[in-house]
Amino acid sequence: MSWTRGVSRRVREVRAARAAWRAEWPERKAAWRECRRADREDPLLTPGPPNGFALLPWLFMGLGAFSHLLQGRTANPWIASLGLLAFNSLYVAIAFRAFDKAKREARATLAALGALGLLTLGLAAGYGGSWLMFFPLFGLAVGAVVRGRRLGPVSLALSTLAGAVAGLRDGWDGLNIAYGTFLSTMVTAAILSLSEAVRDLRAAREELARRAVAEERLRFSRDLHDLLGHTLSVIVVKSEAARRLAPRDLEAALGQVADIETVGRQALTEIREAVTGYREASLAAELDRARDLLDAAGVETSVRQSGPPLDPRPAALLGWVVREAVTNVVRHARAARCTIEVTGTAERTRLVITDDGRGVGSTPPGSGLKGLAERIAAAGGSLESGPGPRGGFRVAAVLPADGSEAAGATAGTGPSRAGEHSG
Repeated sequence: MSWTRGVSRRVREVRAARAAWRAEWPERKAAWRECRRADREDPLLTPGPPNGFALLPWLFMGLGAFSHLLQGRTANPWIASLGLLAFNSLYVAIAFRAFDKAKREARATLAALGALGLLTLGLAAGYGGSWLMFFPLFGLAVGAVVRGRRLGPVSLALSTLAGAVAGLRDGWDGLNIAYGTFLSTMVTAAILSLSEAVRDLRAAREELARRAVAEERLRFSRDLHDLLGHTLSVIVVKSEAARRLAPRDLEAALGQVADIETVGRQALTEIREAVTGYREASLAAELDRARDLLDAAGVETSVRQSGPPLDPRPAALLGWVVREAVTNVVRHARAARCTIEVTGTAERTRLVITDDGRGVGSTPPGSGLKGLAERIAAAGGSLESGPGPRGGFRVAAVLPADGSEAAGATAGTGPSRAGEHSG
């Protein structure tokens, strides 16, 4: 018989899924242990978007009808049992197909929803009482499947039908069934639509953050190519010339070698200047770059600046603090909002960066914010970082307004320490 073949196929699918899960379990377990060792979030334990299981507990609304069936208080118990079994089966199938857009809009899902509606109407009209609670359950299934402009008319029509059937069976109490059906339909659709929107926004935010990092890397690689491409080409050409001249004209070969030394020294100077420019950008430029990076990562940014103009040295140190803190916000904090505030007086300048993320700062001690704290302390200032009073993460730096003490500190931000930035 066809139904026996269907059951056998389903059993084979379940066994295959169980075997696949057992085969994947060692890899998942190893990944989980690695996440624990590296202090990273476990993707298997991170809360994800809702799925069909979120709609299953609502089936308890039908316990009243099931109880009457067991107690023998329902007419034609065999028909009622088959109807209850068919209702639960269709509801579960729709619940798990509703969270996949392609499956939700498939004809099979819409056909199952139509069959569930006819079954609900027949059971509620035929038995009344606690069987009327199947209308709000059907409303949950409708809200999970129907979206867009069709939702309003469908919800009103379903609520009117539920109220009419319940009114014929239970009188004015049918208004409660109509209201419950309307509420379950609209609330389910609203929650699931909001969940999908949040999931799409999260994916877009992660993509923007990846693109921002990729664009910064590409920009830096282009600048290095512009600096070194011509210089290295000259070195290669002069090296080949020196090799050819060495056997017959040692003096000319030594001249080529001297030229190579000059070009190499010039290239070293240009690289140092380039790295110094990247790491000692002005505070204003770093604030603009931070705003662009946070906006690209989907983080709402507020920048406030007041006080007299800063000397170049303190501005360079504070610019580096901004760069490090903003990089941590984008890469680690998962924040939705970041505030950067610069306030200055004639004696001191204060920079405060706060976010509403998960309170994670720089990478392990020895780099990043710790190195910044050492250089700011050498400049006569202080840097504090840690969880904020209202959650998130907070970085606060204070520096003297004049650049006399900061000169030695910013000297350490040049090429000799170019690898210290942790990001």
